[in-house]
Amino acid sequence: MNIKINSVKFDADKKLEDFIEGRVTKLNKIYDDIVGVEIFLKLDNNSSLDNKISEIKVEVPGNDIFVKKQSKSFEESTDLAVEALKRQLKKHKEKQRGL
Repeated sequence: MNIKINSVKFDADKKLEDFIEGRVTKLNKIYDDIVGVEIFLKLDNNSSLDNKISEIKVEVPGNDIFVKKQSKSFEESTDLAVEALKRQLKKHKEKQRGL
């Protein structure tokens, strides 16, 4: 599985990148055929505290699965996004078995 982390308009530190890679690699336990994962970390321009955005695109055979979550920290938004991806990957896996 190929993991690519893009931080838009800022530089993510190594600790944050390691955290994200650790969370994303756990998706392999749910779905084995993941080709690649692309993560975009963005800062929203609004003045609220929930201005950290994590967008994750998972490439699986047949189509891509995309999730976007926003919260107070990149770790929290990544956790929320990974949980949503787990649900979507389980549904995708069930659809493939049904065919």
